[in-house]
Amino acid sequence: MEDSSSFWVDFLKGMLKPVAATCVVLMAVALSFCQNLGLEKEMIFSIARAFLQLSVIGFVLQFIFSQKNIAWILLAYLFMVAVAGYTAGQRAKHVPRGKYVAGASILAGTAVTMSLLVLLRVFPFTPRYIIPVAGMMVGNAMTVTGVTMKRLRDDLKVQKNLVETALALGATPRQATLQLVKRALIIALSPVLDNAKTVGLISLPGAMTGLIMGGASPLEAIQLQIVVMNMLIGAATVSSITSTYLCWPAFFTKAYQLEPKVLVD
Repeated sequence: MEDSSSFWVDFLKGMLKPVAATCVVLMAVALSFCQNLGLEKEMIFSIARAFLQLSVIGFVLQFIFSQKNIAWILLAYLFMVAVAGYTAGQRAKHVPRGKYVAGASILAGTAVTMSLLVLLRVFPFTPRYIIPVAGMMVGNAMTVTGVTMKRLRDDLKVQKNLVETALALGATPRQATLQLVKRALIIALSPVLDNAKTVGLISLPGAMTGLIMGGASPLEAIQLQIVVMNMLIGAATVSSITSTYLCWPAFFTKAYQLEPKVLVD
C-alpha cells in the first residue's frame, strides 16, 4: 500500500514540469488568436491528446518493462506497425490497399533492421531497448513509406502518357515506371539523408539530448545516436523500396495497361 501511494506521489510530482510547460502552448494559442489563424482549438486539442496518449503509454510501458515475456514486446511492436501502416496508408489514400501495403513495408523494413541489430548484439532483446528503438524506426519508416507511395502515384498520374507510350512499345510495367520509382524513392529518402548529414551541427537529436539530460556523458550519447541514425536510414530504405514493389502492380491491369480508377482523384 505504501509502495502504491509513493508511486502516485512521485508520478504527480513528475507531472508538474509537463503541466508548467503548457504555458508555451498557451503562448502559441494567443499568437494564433491575434493573427486570426483559427488554429486555437486544434492546438489545444493536439496538446491535450498528446498529453493523454503519452500518459497512457507511460503506464503501458511501465507494465511491459516489468514483464519478462517476449510476447509483450512483439505485441507492442506490431501495434506500432499497425498504427503506422494505417497512417501512411491515409497519406497515400489513392493507392489500392494502401494501408496494407504500407503496413507490410514498414514491418519488413523495421523487422529486418531490428533483427540485424539484435544479431550483431548492438541491442539486447529486452523491452527497455527494443520498444523505444522500434518506435523510432517505425515512425521514421512510416513517413518515408507514405511519401514514397503518394509520390509514385502522383507521378504516374502526371506522366500517364509517357508510361502508356512505353507500355505500347513493349515495356513491362516495372520498366515503364522505373524512373518514376527512382524519383519517388529519392524524394522520400532525401530528408532522412539530409538529417544524417547535419546531425549535431544544426540540432541535437532526441535520443542524444535525452541521454545527456539524463546524466550520460556526451561521448556515450554520441555513440547511441550514431547507431540510431544508421538504423533509421536502413529501416527507411528497406521500407520505401518494399512499398514500391508492393504497390506498383495495383496501378496496372492484367493486360499491362494503366488502371484508370487508380489515377482518378
